[in-house]
Amino acid sequence: MQTLNRIVLPAMDMNVSEHGEIEQPEIDHYVARAAGGAGLIITGACAIAFPFGAASMKEPGLSDDKFIPGLKALADAVHAAGSKLCIQSTHHGKVARVDVANDRPVLAPNKPDYSYNMSALADSTPDELRRMGAATAGKQATYKEMTDDDISGLISDWADAAERIAKADCDAIEIHVAHGYILGVFLNQRDNKRTDEYGGPLANRARLACEVIKAVKERVGDKLAILVRVSGEEYGQEGGLTLPEAIEASQLFEQAGADAIHVTGWGRNPFDNFTDGPLPSKVGAYLKNAAEIKKHLTIPVIAVGRMLPEISEKAIAAGQIDFAAMGRQLLADPDLPNKLRDGKFDQVRPCINCYLCVAENFFDDTPFCAVNPALGNEALLPLKPASASKHVVVVGAGPAGLESARVLTERGHRVTVLDKSDRLGGTMWFSTMTTPDNERLLRWFKAEIKRLRIAVKLNTPATVETIRALNADHVIVATGAVRPKPDFPGGDLPNVQTGDTLRAMMLGTATAQEAGFVLSNLGKMGRLSGLTKSPEFVRQFTKYWLPMGKNVVVIGGSLVGLELAEFLAERGRNVTLLHEKQQLGLPLAMPRRWTAVKDSLDHGVKIHRNVTIDRITPKTVEWTEGEESFSAPAAMVVYADGTTAAAPLADKLQDAGISFDVVGDAGAVNYIHGAIHSSWEVVTEL
Repeated sequence: MQTLNRIVLPAMDMNVSEHGEIEQPEIDHYVARAAGGAGLIITGACAIAFPFGAASMKEPGLSDDKFIPGLKALADAVHAAGSKLCIQSTHHGKVARVDVANDRPVLAPNKPDYSYNMSALADSTPDELRRMGAATAGKQATYKEMTDDDISGLISDWADAAERIAKADCDAIEIHVAHGYILGVFLNQRDNKRTDEYGGPLANRARLACEVIKAVKERVGDKLAILVRVSGEEYGQEGGLTLPEAIEASQLFEQAGADAIHVTGWGRNPFDNFTDGPLPSKVGAYLKNAAEIKKHLTIPVIAVGRMLPEISEKAIAAGQIDFAAMGRQLLADPDLPNKLRDGKFDQVRPCINCYLCVAENFFDDTPFCAVNPALGNEALLPLKPASASKHVVVVGAGPAGLESARVLTERGHRVTVLDKSDRLGGTMWFSTMTTPDNERLLRWFKAEIKRLRIAVKLNTPATVETIRALNADHVIVATGAVRPKPDFPGGDLPNVQTGDTLRAMMLGTATAQEAGFVLSNLGKMGRLSGLTKSPEFVRQFTKYWLPMGKNVVVIGGSLVGLELAEFLAERGRNVTLLHEKQQLGLPLAMPRRWTAVKDSLDHGVKIHRNVTIDRITPKTVEWTEGEESFSAPAAMVVYADGTTAAAPLADKLQDAGISFDVVGDAGAVNYIHGAIHSSWEVVTEL
């Protein structure tokens, strides 16, 4: 099998099939990535014995000839778009939710002798817990230790599935030997406690996977390339697969007939270390493991795990790997490969690593993307040209305003952006302090504004008069949320900052009365020198000098408060986080939320939930938990709660009879995801 390039779309479950049959939305999704230039398209997990061993009834099936037409339609469409198609095949084993829901015991090498720490679920809402439980009908798994008959049946099912894939004119099959699925749990010694020929030494634990590979090879010969997905390492639990074991297993897989090895990773407890694997937060997370495995093989090696283009290019050039799999990046921008090919690097819309897409798999639902509203709705593209060009004034240069300006211009409107601050980004600029991945999106927006030659007027407050002077046909109000000071006693003291005053301090626009003399001058110095226009500079500089008191209390543990608490603790401050509710980190996606809480605790943040704030004094914050009273020293108090949607400009425009729409946090507080999606809903129809 020969591909156009070294870019691979790895398996990302879309959950849009109907009872195992591939439907048009799934075809549209993969064709968009093929047309975008990915050399190899790997489908999401497809169940070899569907519905047995399936994680979802929305998962493609491989267990019956009736599934061949759907596979064939997908293969033909991907080929027509210029790419090759690989079907990922799996049996989910002990995580087969369909089996659990239907009272079938799940297959396993043996019954697990451990349970997971699920304390992170304290930060999942009742609705999230209900939706997670619905995938298994609220039932608990029971286990069936696989017999010789079960093993021979599994091998036969896999070979049958491969034959159907070949009949559908697909190009490759990926055999999944990772992520806690059946072949993966046989491979590691923590799950596999068998004493027969399938347990014990690594060669025995790899035996079942090798027998599957051999059976598939014998059945399809050279009709399909055989990829094998293996964890280079497992994280979070003693006895998980190690890199030396992964190397040995990969060698055995090559001997059994594998044509390529796809190196991933697995965080064994999804509620504790999902962001270690299979969806890592670290850039190039599994590159070193993949490079080490490649040293011991003669077949190609694919690396996955936030393989950003610049990382991938260097790794392939250095001979560390042969292919780079880019999953979430290709969800964010399906045209990434073509843009790289054409040298349009700054036009690649980045994934911001927010985990909103993959969080939907916990709910057996279809992924969506914070930055790409067309994910799962590929029929929205190409953008519909405007029926008549208008001059649209966009007020606010945050993500909602910038996305509105970009899409309106692409559709043929003339756009002018107004913002009262001295830089693009709005609250998103400030968020890059605690969330560096947001800076990638900010850089992309800046490049798009420049490419599309959109008129931007900074340091320009928007009024009815300024808008009338611009002869606007329509106005998009994207002025963001408001963050008032707290209304409990002491909320107006000078040591109390809100998100707005803290941002003004960092941007150099705060008064000495608002921010205190030292902090105000830090901001003004930064503004005058231009240094604070670099978020990376501020992130690094504040690790060495952050002129604020040692003790900080953050009130409000939602997205902003939680990330800010960690940011300050990482910079040596004693941080107390007070939250009036139970769940921290809302509306962060669950995996990222769980990790953010864990990381904050690891950095020493003292977290208190379900509190009532009594008062703030010049030196302390006092609160109540249940019947007990507490206090914490506070040279600074950051009020990170009370964020409210408000658009006072909209009221003035309505009174003046000027046509307008409200988007982003000015209409409803939903951060970057809400900003971009709400903008699309309005500006794609204007």
